[in-house]
Amino acid sequence: MKGIGTIANVAAVLLGGGAGLLLKGGLKERYQQIIMQALGLCTLFIGLSGVLQAMLQINGNSLEASGSMLLIASLVIGSILGEWIDIEKWMERFGEWLRAKFGGKSDSQFVEGFVSASLVICIGAMAIVGALEDGLRGDPSMLIAKAVLDGVIVLVFASTYGKGALFSAIPVGLLQGCITLFAGFLEPLLTEAAISDLSFVGNVLIFCVGINLAFGKRFRVGNMLPALILAPLFGSF
Repeated sequence: MKGIGTIANVAAVLLGGGAGLLLKGGLKERYQQIIMQALGLCTLFIGLSGVLQAMLQINGNSLEASGSMLLIASLVIGSILGEWIDIEKWMERFGEWLRAKFGGKSDSQFVEGFVSASLVICIGAMAIVGALEDGLRGDPSMLIAKAVLDGVIVLVFASTYGKGALFSAIPVGLLQGCITLFAGFLEPLLTEAAISDLSFVGNVLIFCVGINLAFGKRFRVGNMLPALILAPLFGSF
């Protein structure tokens, strides 16, 4: 059944988040802080490893870097566009609406948990490639593997930020569900090269999310999201 991968992913996020909420009640604040710093460092190095893998190539006995202009163009122009739209503001407003409906005004970490968890589990090639595989061939295996990872990630987020992290199930469900639904239309556009470029820039954004988690908010990553669309476009020239 097509779409089972996204359903499994959403379920894993909810289950992981629920387990995280149980832990949150029994963790002192200093433990929550150190867990978030550890998660930030893990996220940072996951993003960094993906960037280096994409940029560095072995040529004989030396390393060569590539993709610098693609990275600069997509991030700079994409960030300007995202800042003009102010994507992060709209994400936060949606988070505030969710908090009003489900979290309560006293939950000061709800919005941050929702936005941060959503960015981590939605940005990356696995979400796109896995949803395409599910939609085109009915193969949910990659999304099921992603579901396991996302469940653990959201467990940690929920143990620190609370129930806001659970609602990252909404954007991940919408993103992967739409790609699965329209996979036949998207397949000619999302070539192997396009997905590689998207993954390259996506890992840079994951790196930025890691910095925000470990050291406090430094980057408006939500406003950089248009770079993910521009990267495959620029890479095709």
